[in-house]
Amino acid sequence: MKKMMMAIMAVMCLTGFSSLSFAEDMGSMKGDMKGEMKSKMMGKQDDMKGEMKAKHDQMKGEMKDMKGEMKEMKGEMKDMKGEMKGAMGK
Repeated sequence: MKKMMMAIMAVMCLTGFSSLSFAEDMGSMKGDMKGEMKSKMMGKQDDMKGEMKAKHDQMKGEMKDMKGEMKEMKGEMKDMKGEMKGAMGK
């Protein structure tokens, strides 16, 4: 009877230690997974920031071009107005 109790105790101790080491491994795996997910999310966020900056810069360039075109049109309209005044005055 004593031998059986010792065997049962030995098995219980071994399973207890293995479950503790398993829990420790799971905890470290959880930390690793969190780190991987965080780095992936940060990478995606950086990519999105880069895309938004590129779009912003493109739109800024387009606005500059449109502003230049508007100035040209304003100059042409002034010239036409001067020509009209000249034709009307003669």
